[in-house]
Formats: sequence, C-alpha cells, structure tokens
Amino acid sequence: MAKVSTVEGRAIPYGRKNIDTDLIIPAHWLKTVSREGLGQGAFEAVRADNPDNVFDQPQFAGAPILVAGDNFGCGSSREHAAWALLDMGIRAVVAPSFSDIFAGNAFKNGILTVALPQEAVDRLLEVAQTDPITIDLEAQSVTTPFQDRFTFEIDPFRKHCLVEGLDEVGLTLTREDAISRYENRLAADKPWLARGTGVAA
Repeated sequence: MAKVSTVEGRAIPYGRKNIDTDLIIPAHWLKTVSREGLGQGAFEAVRADNPDNVFDQPQFAGAPILVAGDNFGCGSSREHAAWALLDMGIRAVVAPSFSDIFAGNAFKNGILTVALPQEAVDRLLEVAQTDPITIDLEAQSVTTPFQDRFTFEIDPFRKHCLVEGLDEVGLTLTREDAISRYENRLAADKPWLARGTGVAA
C-alpha cells in the first residue's frame, strides 16, 4: 500500500449527499477480479446523465481529492467502491460524514477519509472549483491557497498505517521476526505439528 502523508492538488467538487456504493461503482462492474480499470465505471450513472458532469471535466482529470457530501459511501459494503476511486487517482475524500463500512474499506486500501463540518466542506467545494487543496495527514489539517485551515481528527492507528503504508499484510510482516521465532520454537517443541508446514523440524 502506498504511503499517505500529504495529498495535494485539484479536488473534484461533488457535494451531493447520500452517495451510495452502487453509484460509486455499479453492480455490473463487480464481475471483474482485477482492481485495474474500475475507474472507468466510477460514477457511471452520473456521467451518463450529464455530459457536463465534474468527473469528466478536463481540469479535474487525475485529481487526487474528492470533496463530497454527507453520508458518503452508504449502501452495500462493496470494496470495489474504494478500488474504483483509487483507479481514478483519488487518494483522499473529504465529507461531513462517511458510512463506517466505506471508511473501513477506504482505509484498508490507502484512501484517507477526512470528516469536516458542513461549513468547512462547503468552503472547500467553493475553492475546488478553481484552486488546489492540500491535506496534511501528519498535521491533520486541510488548507487552501486562501489561508483557510481546517483541522480533523483521525484514529491514531489508522494514521500510523496510512503514513507508513501498512495494509493488513504489511502489519503482519512487521512481526515477521517474532512469527519466525514462534514457528521455530514450535517446530522444536512439537515437531509433529510442524510437518508439512514448511517449518524446519
């Protein structure tokens, strides 16, 4: 998982409330076994209904930030929603609130979710129309070129994992030495359990 420290650049201003995971990535895209290419299906219905939608405007191409509305990511628990955002280039989403399941899936895939009061989000939606936004995870702040500064809270464990780029596999590997010591001790004490596991007896 890529490390997340500072996310800076243009932000897609899409402040509609209650965006569910089906709108983020429609069900017919879930048949794929690959994460690659899901960005093409992200917000497909929005793009089809409005040719002038923000997702297809050239100034937002490759934008690493999405500024969204309240209750973002509600609905089904599909992890593909996080994968689709990543494939679009999104590394952070700012909104007044998030579905717990979406926030968890986003975190596990290296996407920073930033919850801010509605008035702060409204200001960022305004700034995003013309200027970049900076999210500093270390300082837990969101700033604009106009001296706006909004601070946010984040679980310390999630912050550590994002800054260090640690997903669940990465976290396990940080304990690799302890795991090896345990396996070797098990092989010595109970060799019949170690047979066929690849641990030297």
